[in-house]
Amino acid sequence: MFHDLYIAISSFMDQGGDVLYLIAALAFVMWTLIIERVWYFQAEHKSVIADATEIWESRPERTSWSAHMIREGLISASAERITGALPFILACVALAPLLGLLGTVTGMISVFDAMATQGGNARSMAAGVSMATIPTMAGMVTALSGVLGSTFLRSKVNFEVELLQDHLTMDH
Repeated sequence: MFHDLYIAISSFMDQGGDVLYLIAALAFVMWTLIIERVWYFQAEHKSVIADATEIWESRPERTSWSAHMIREGLISASAERITGALPFILACVALAPLLGLLGTVTGMISVFDAMATQGGNARSMAAGVSMATIPTMAGMVTALSGVLGSTFLRSKVNFEVELLQDHLTMDH
């Protein structure tokens, strides 16, 4: 079973060319970061909010300018922890279709090379077209899956930061 799976994946990667390995690495990194953020919200997020709330609630006064700046600092530090690697995840989402386009270009170069050296042999041109379309598809699938994950994370981050801002009240 695993041998057949390995053969199928290896064949797919060979048909897609070298750029497909870059797209696979990008997808792995992107989804590792998405899973890390989900894990953060499940395991660590409550302690980050509790720490910020404890620091704020332990202040004797919360109405002065300095108290306002401390509140803003607490919110900013917590928002940075809440956001985590989201900007890098969004960069991976944007990079995936570009790598797919790079695969398209390298595949088309193979097609033109086959046309120049073999006079338009259909079999060699088909391999180049396959090498052009598979990375395009893989880049788009990677980007679309990343859009789903990053949209969920972005809405969760925005909600949690706004909730923290509301929770750290200025009155005493």
